Amino acid sequence: MPSDVAASRPGDRLHTVNHLLFIEDDDAIRLALSLALEDEGYSVVQAHNATTGLAAFAEREPDLVLLDLRLPDMSGFEVCRQLRSTSIVPIIIVTAQTDTYDLVAGLEAGADDYVTKPVVPKELAARIRASLRRVHLHEAAVPSSVARFGDIEVRRDQGVVLKNGVELNLTKTEYRLICEFADHANVVLSRDQLLERVWGYEYLGDSRLVDAHVRRLRVKIEDQPDDPKLIVTARGIGYRLLT
Repeated sequence: MPSDVAASRPGDRLHTVNHLLFIEDDDAIRLALSLALEDEGYSVVQAHNATTGLAAFAEREPDLVLLDLRLPDMSGFEVCRQLRSTSIVPIIIVTAQTDTYDLVAGLEAGADDYVTKPVVPKELAARIRASLRRVHLHEAAVPSSVARFGDIEVRRDQGVVLKNGVELNLTKTEYRLICEFADHANVVLSRDQLLERVWGYEYLGDSRLVDAHVRRLRVKIEDQPDDPKLIVTARGIGYRLLT
C-alpha cells in the first residue's frame, strides 16, 4: 500500500523539472498515471485523499495539480475552491465520462481544464504541457497597454484587472480570457477561437471549458452576472465584449 504522500521520482528538484501534485484515491489509476507522467519528464507527488493532498500542496508548491473529484474525505469541488482561495496554480480535474454536472461544477469551482476517465496518458500529458506552456507564455509577456471598458481596467504591464479600482482575484486562465476579449473588443469570438487562443487547443478542447470560464468571469466583472452588459452571448457562436 502506498504511503499517504509519495514522491514518484525522489531526488533533487531541478529547476527545469515541472512538479505535479496528483490527488486521486484510486491507487491503480494514481500509480499508473504517475509512472506515465514520470516517463514524460515530470516529478509527481501523489496523495490518496484531500487531507494529504492539501498538506502536500502547502509543502511542495507544485506547478500543476491533477484533482479527482470523487475523494473519500472531502469533495473535490471543495478542494478546488480551497486551492483557488490561495493560489492561481493550474488545476486539471479528473472526472467520469458521463458526469457532465461534475465537469461543469468543477470548472466553475476554479479548475482550468479536465480529463475524463478512463484517462489516456498521452492526452493527459498533452493537456499538462498546454497548461504549463500557457503559464510560461503569460509570465514571459509584459505588454504595456491598458484596456478599459465599463468600470473594468486591464493593466497588462502589471498583469492585473481592476473593478472600480479594486484588484480582482482572477485565475491565470480567466486573466488570459479577459485579455483575449479586450484585444478583440466588440468582435464576436467563437468558442473554437477562444479554445485555440486561450487554452491552445485545436482538437483537444471542449466548448464547456469556454462556457464555464465565461460564467466565472462574469461573476467577477459584471454587476449582474445573470444579465451581463460587458461579455454578452452571441447565440450559437460564442461571446463578444462590449465597450
